[in-house]
Amino acid sequence: MKIDIDNIETYNYDLPLERIAEYPLALRDQSKLLVYKDETINDRLFTSIVDHLPSNAILVFNNTRVVQARFLFQTPTGATVEIFSLEPAEGGPAESMSSKGPVVWKCFVGNAKRWKQPLLERNVILPTGEALTFLAKQVDKKDDYYIIEFSWSLAHITFSEIFALLGDLPLPPYMKRKTEESDKLRYQTIYAKHEGSVAAPTAGLHFTEQVFEALDLKGIERKEVTLHVGAGTFKPVKTDSIKDHSMHSEHISVSKEIIDSLYKDGSSKFVVPVGTTSMRTLESLYWLGCKLTDDSVQSIGLMPELNQWDAYSLTPLSLEDSMKNVLAYLSKKNSTVFLAKTSLLIKPGYTFKVCKALITNFHQPKSTLLCLVASFIGIEPMKKIYDHALASDYRFLSYGDSSLLFGKKVELDFA
Repeated sequence: MKIDIDNIETYNYDLPLERIAEYPLALRDQSKLLVYKDETINDRLFTSIVDHLPSNAILVFNNTRVVQARFLFQTPTGATVEIFSLEPAEGGPAESMSSKGPVVWKCFVGNAKRWKQPLLERNVILPTGEALTFLAKQVDKKDDYYIIEFSWSLAHITFSEIFALLGDLPLPPYMKRKTEESDKLRYQTIYAKHEGSVAAPTAGLHFTEQVFEALDLKGIERKEVTLHVGAGTFKPVKTDSIKDHSMHSEHISVSKEIIDSLYKDGSSKFVVPVGTTSMRTLESLYWLGCKLTDDSVQSIGLMPELNQWDAYSLTPLSLEDSMKNVLAYLSKKNSTVFLAKTSLLIKPGYTFKVCKALITNFHQPKSTLLCLVASFIGIEPMKKIYDHALASDYRFLSYGDSSLLFGKKVELDFA
């Protein structure tokens, strides 16, 4: 029977609730590791991952940091209103986080019908003894989110500090429990740096300093990019066809160092993204380089943006030529960091231009993340892997186990 690659049911499977990991293992690197290579599945421990990577591999990590993005307010009648901060409505995450004045964000609002007054107000006494007033004002209502302006009374405090002082860490909605103090450490990767995500790049949660030492001993390179994960990563596909799904947009940041590396020897290196966010960042970077061929794109002066279906219509270039375009853009901007937005949706039929293998957790049924995995290794292999993982007691989703998936057959250098 012919597989309908666009039918969302193609990416469905039965995930029992008890297989969703609600808590992480005591030790990050003791999770199971499913290795898929040359149509063969092997069960290993994550501590052994270095043994399954070629010596010419470059691992690319997403160094985004999860912010405590949930704010709770009480109305004068005693009702609780929850504001879940998604992303800045104006400017980029770094600019907004460092702001000491009012900021405007896209937000989900829980119990919005009880928000009757112009402003929600929260008053706290800080550890310093200072009194802080934190205000939320509803600016606009969109189809599936609100535009909220946040302001506060202490001019020396940044919005990043407001998150840390007043916010609550947002665990994924499929974890049917409240955030605990331990989550503030375990729901961050050990290399998290740049604040701006509302969800962790969970493939990286398994890495420890011991694993990094093993990678270094083998000479495997480690690079970092930034993609600030939005709540859209949990957005279910509600359409019958993946083609009708509206993909969320996310901010990416890639240093000139990485672009130089891909320009010089990207074709000879075995690029392995750690997580779907790193994969989308790298593949988006390539297609943005193709898009920057057009002088009109460069002259607009706005942040470069890759739309949902651009990769399926743009004229492909060599990896070297694409990166050459990005470097030329950075030179023109006199910048060492490439900032852009992407809403790239990777589905079967997509041709991968940068990534050769993928380290990732096990994803929700009928999700764009599972669609990405199927695009990389094939639909039937994806189904085979998930059947095996379910039958072999793997733990699923954010706090679950890991996998190392190789794409089509390639010659590997394990010297």
